[in-house]
Amino acid sequence: MKTLRKKAFTLIELLVVIAIIAILAGMLLPALAKAKSKAQGITCMNSNQQLTMAWRFYAEENDGYLVASGRWGTPTLPPEWIGGNWLDKSNLRKSDNWDVDLWIRGISSTGRKVPGRGNLLYPYAGNSTEIFNCPADNSVGINNKGKTVPRLRSRSINNWVGGPGWGGPQCHIFMKDTDMNDPGPSNTFVMLDEREDSINDGYFVVDMSGWPVRSQQIVDFPASYHNMAAGFSFADGHAEIHKWLDKRTRPAINKGNMQLNVPMRDSVDLYWMMEKATRPR
Repeated sequence: MKTLRKKAFTLIELLVVIAIIAILAGMLLPALAKAKSKAQGITCMNSNQQLTMAWRFYAEENDGYLVASGRWGTPTLPPEWIGGNWLDKSNLRKSDNWDVDLWIRGISSTGRKVPGRGNLLYPYAGNSTEIFNCPADNSVGINNKGKTVPRLRSRSINNWVGGPGWGGPQCHIFMKDTDMNDPGPSNTFVMLDEREDSINDGYFVVDMSGWPVRSQQIVDFPASYHNMAAGFSFADGHAEIHKWLDKRTRPAINKGNMQLNVPMRDSVDLYWMMEKATRPR
C-alpha cells in the first residue's frame, strides 16, 4: 500500500509569506494614511467654504454688517457669532464642549430659545451642526450622560473681521463687507481651523505687532490636522489648505489647554497670517 502524503507549507515558507505581507503593509499604510488625510483636508476645506458662505449670507441680511468674532467688553461691536461659547480642554464635561442644542442651535433642554446663546451662522448653514467641526479634529467632550462625544467646534474667526482688534499699529477692523479694500476680500481670511488645545472662544487673534517688517508673538495657534497644515477660508468665498513651515507653529498637542501668547519673532507662518488678516489704517 502506498502511503498518502499531505502537502503543507513549511515553517520557512510561512515566514517568507508573512515577511512579504509585512513589507507590503509597510509600503501601503503610509500611502493610505496620506490619502485619508488628503480626503479629510478636502472635506474640511469644503465645509470651511460653506461656513464662510453662511457668514456672507448673514451680512447680506444685515445691511452688510459682519458678525463679531468676539466681544471682549466692547458693546459697540455687532453680535458675537458664537453666543459666548467657550471651549475648555481641561474640563471636558463643560457644556460648551458638547451641548449642541444650547451652543449651536441656541435652545435649552426644554426646547426654549435661550437669549445670547447659539451660533448666529447656524440658520444660514442649512441648520448643519457638523459644518463647524474639522473632520480631522478628534477632540471630544463628555456630555451630561457621561458619554464621550465629538466637540462642537474646531473653527474660529479672524479677530480683525468683525473685531475687536489686537496689538500692533492701528489696523483696520472690518465691520462691513465693503471695508476690505486692503488687503482685499481674496486676501483676507475669515475662518480657520484652530488647534484643539488652543481654541477657546471663537476669536482667533493675529497680533500685528512688528508689522510690516517682522512678527512678534503668536497669541492663538492654528491647527495642523492636514499633514502639518490648516484650512482657511477667505472673504471672497474661496478656501485653501496652508502648510506650516515653522516648527514653532506646530508644537506637540497638550492634554489640557496650551500656553498662549508665545513670543515668535520672525516667523514666516505668523507673518503669512498677518498679511492675510488686515492692514494698518
